[in-house]
Amino acid sequence: MSKSVIIKIALFALYMVAVGSIYAFILQGHPAAILNPQGTIADQQRSLMIIATLLMLVVVVPVFVLTFWIAWKYRASNKKAKHTPNWDHNRVLESIWWGLPCAIIAILAVITWSSSHQLDPFKALASDKQAVNVQVIALEWKWLFLYPDLGIATVNQLQFPQKTPVNFQITSDAPMNSFWIPSLGGQVYAMSGMSTQLHLMADGIGSYNGSSANISGKGFAGMKFVANSTTDADFNKWITSVKHSSKSLDMSEYSRLAAQSENNPATSYVLKDSSIYAKIISKYMGPMTPTDDDHKHDAMRGMSM
Repeated sequence: MSKSVIIKIALFALYMVAVGSIYAFILQGHPAAILNPQGTIADQQRSLMIIATLLMLVVVVPVFVLTFWIAWKYRASNKKAKHTPNWDHNRVLESIWWGLPCAIIAILAVITWSSSHQLDPFKALASDKQAVNVQVIALEWKWLFLYPDLGIATVNQLQFPQKTPVNFQITSDAPMNSFWIPSLGGQVYAMSGMSTQLHLMADGIGSYNGSSANISGKGFAGMKFVANSTTDADFNKWITSVKHSSKSLDMSEYSRLAAQSENNPATSYVLKDSSIYAKIISKYMGPMTPTDDDHKHDAMRGMSM
């Protein structure tokens, strides 16, 4: 191997170390939300990602190691390297490079099947505390949160008590979107005429960033909100303050709110019409048979992650 090639390899190695060090430094100060879970669902999803990554590295790492080893051993300048071109039917080697990936795929299949049922977004979370019901409507370009049991509504602001299940019903009155709070769980699609579900729970007090995870127009990047997990007492105080809001939300006000707008501030409303969510869904739906409804329900399960 020539001196110039060795220098290039050394510089590439130093470059990779530098990039890795910078990335590690950035994550240390600003950890990725999905790797720093704050809820029971997000924690299980992180464990699933780590297990899947480690299993795949069982194949990926040896491939890269063997690539560099073979390139070094069979370099043009190594006259001692033994040439053995007839290994294409070596049963031992073929058993390794076919058997190992097949075993990993089988393990991943079992894990995926189990976790798909365990982390089903339609599955309610067990808790001794009463769940908070929130109806989510994706608009252009804002998030509308309805609390039908509490008689309040908010735009781009979500609040709930800690260690309490939050049962989301999600739909859209705009192009298809995706509802996502990375610190608490995976994203779920919001589509017009369809209602899907998501169940999340925060382990403690905190503020978590939520956003749109699907491009839905020029203002989708501004579809951000803050999900606040508070104590029960603070949550009750917040409910009281929202109920004293000077703004009311009925279908007339909703029609104005649903108009296209960008970078919308957090706003609170007194919910005057608790059937808004149902009305938004029904306006996109024609006559349906039970079979059609079953198909749509199954499709929505497949649209969550």
